[in-house]
Amino acid sequence: MINLRKTLKVGVSGVRGIVGESLTPLLVAAFASSFGRYVGGGRVVIGRDTRPSGEMLEHAVVAGLLAVGCQPVILGIAPTPTVQMIVEEISANGGIAITASHNPVEWNALKFIGPKGMFLDSSEADELLDIYNQQDLNYAEEQDYRDVRQMPDAFEIHQKKIFDHIDVRAIRARKFKVAVDCCNGVGAVFTRPFLEAMGCEVVTIFDRPDGIFERPPEPIAENLSALEEFVKTTGADIGFAHDPDGDRMAIVDNQGRAIGEQYTLVLAADHVLSENPGIVAANIQTTRALEDVAASYGCEVAYTKVGEIYVVEKMVELDAEIGGEGNSGGVIWRRIHPGRDSYVAMALILEMLAVSGQPLNEIVQSLPRYCNRTKKFQCPAFAAREIVRHFCRKYEDQNPILLDGLRIRMNKSWILIRPSNTEPVLRLTAESADEKEVSALLEQFSREISELLQQFTG
Repeated sequence: MINLRKTLKVGVSGVRGIVGESLTPLLVAAFASSFGRYVGGGRVVIGRDTRPSGEMLEHAVVAGLLAVGCQPVILGIAPTPTVQMIVEEISANGGIAITASHNPVEWNALKFIGPKGMFLDSSEADELLDIYNQQDLNYAEEQDYRDVRQMPDAFEIHQKKIFDHIDVRAIRARKFKVAVDCCNGVGAVFTRPFLEAMGCEVVTIFDRPDGIFERPPEPIAENLSALEEFVKTTGADIGFAHDPDGDRMAIVDNQGRAIGEQYTLVLAADHVLSENPGIVAANIQTTRALEDVAASYGCEVAYTKVGEIYVVEKMVELDAEIGGEGNSGGVIWRRIHPGRDSYVAMALILEMLAVSGQPLNEIVQSLPRYCNRTKKFQCPAFAAREIVRHFCRKYEDQNPILLDGLRIRMNKSWILIRPSNTEPVLRLTAESADEKEVSALLEQFSREISELLQQFTG
């Protein structure tokens, strides 16, 4: 018998699970109806990535929304940041992005978006879950059913807004050659025309929009060997790597070297702060290089829990223009919209290259360099909590940061131990200016975590 608790994740990142096991059309329709009641009816925007299960789940979402009197506005295949933006653009009451982001292909998810184009925060997610659990939905009467609207041009609105805020002319003048790893996701549909509209010559790999991933979908350095080689063989000026739904992005430099997903945010922040200094918001799993770059402009970094909504809330609170999640290659530029956006990241970094006149490898070499590595442990939620408590007690005299899991600073090194919001895993992240120190820290803490896992799970 399948243990659904192990594969269904419900929380601030939405509802995600393995399709056909914990995530079924019946459950999806029920959550969609609950969301329709939560937002009070009206228009709800729906977009999805290219996963094979996406169309099936889209129909379930539409049925669930219609059942409670909502009017679905279907974007079809669309980047998650496009879904977020369109919610605000058309004054919809909410939105649902059907995507499991960086999870493997057998997973899918619903990400719930409020009327301001932002994901639900923890209290809002709890309210939605209460409605779902109560199942007091007051289904619509026959005469109250709404029609279904289609909006196939949504990305054009997204693209125009980005182009209105960057120097497209400067980028076009450089005639960059750009290599793109589309991950067979939404990038396979939208990224080539987006870059070509900025005068780039575009070459692509993994560019079938079928959601059958030919590399692990998380755009981290160890998954980008094909793009590294492609940049070298094509002589590209830069390589961009998407995740399946287009909110995360990693970069390969002009010498065919993956610079690390952490440096997507560092580069974007460096460029934005050079023109408009101010506070930067980032999650606690972000490289210390961001602090160093911000300090060079007399600015500070405000840290948050891991999760896009926490960063966005901090940005709104502090009126920060730039922020993001370094660990995911997520860039948030509030001039465009309050959400991670790989298309914003590409535009900012191409503008940076155009304005500076330098090749990317030289810009990267000028940045503070830290080695940042993460290891995952399959771990039930109860064991993850106990492991974090163990380390809190052990290192309480080192003033650990308990914002999200446990972060311990050690001179210019740090360790973060935290349960994932999106997978049944415990993540261990280590960073240092010294690669040997990172390896030593990972080995030391991995050994202790493995022993504790054995103790708590048998």
